[in-house]
Amino acid sequence: MIVRPIAPRTLVRCFFLVVAIVCLGLYSYEYVERVLYQTYESRAFDGTLDRAAAVVAAPLPRRPEPLSRRPSPNELIGRLSVPRLHLSAMVREGIDRKTLKLAVGHIPATALPGQAGNVGVAGHRDTFFRELKDLKIGDEIQFSTLNGDFQYVVESLIVVDPDNAGALAPSSENVLTMVTCYPFYYVGAAPKRFVAKARQVSPLTLARSSVK
Repeated sequence: MIVRPIAPRTLVRCFFLVVAIVCLGLYSYEYVERVLYQTYESRAFDGTLDRAAAVVAAPLPRRPEPLSRRPSPNELIGRLSVPRLHLSAMVREGIDRKTLKLAVGHIPATALPGQAGNVGVAGHRDTFFRELKDLKIGDEIQFSTLNGDFQYVVESLIVVDPDNAGALAPSSENVLTMVTCYPFYYVGAAPKRFVAKARQVSPLTLARSSVK
């Protein structure tokens, strides 16, 4: 029996086929992990809110208050949502690789929801913050926490260099800054950052059903 050598072109095709299968498998694994994490944390968050509401049956909605201590790394902060874009994602403390793979990250050292200052959050442009490409000035943003709900309105949308930290500078007002890579459909490490800044307009408790 004569064994013919495999043509180099065939070897190259097989190599790229294997690479593609591995990449697809990794992407699928990360996608499922992300969905399961978000689903579990969202249900646990809602369950905690429901139990708190059952214990404290106040006749009037309580005034929300910011977290009085600094959160621990990876601690759940709450849920961020943009109703018009049907965007809803759980937020946890930190912007390390694992955190941003599973959730939107609260940028350490920035203010917390409800505090006077600049609340900074970051997310990947190809996962949770993909929909920010359609964000408009005037859009409402809701940040729900175990201490209450906070509502913001988008006031500016800008694109900056990665080393431009001005957008996260402290503020005397209650503002929210969302950061992601830009352009949204760039292949590889994106060269710019998309920054959306919103002003807190309501400390009153919002309807829970609107953020689930």
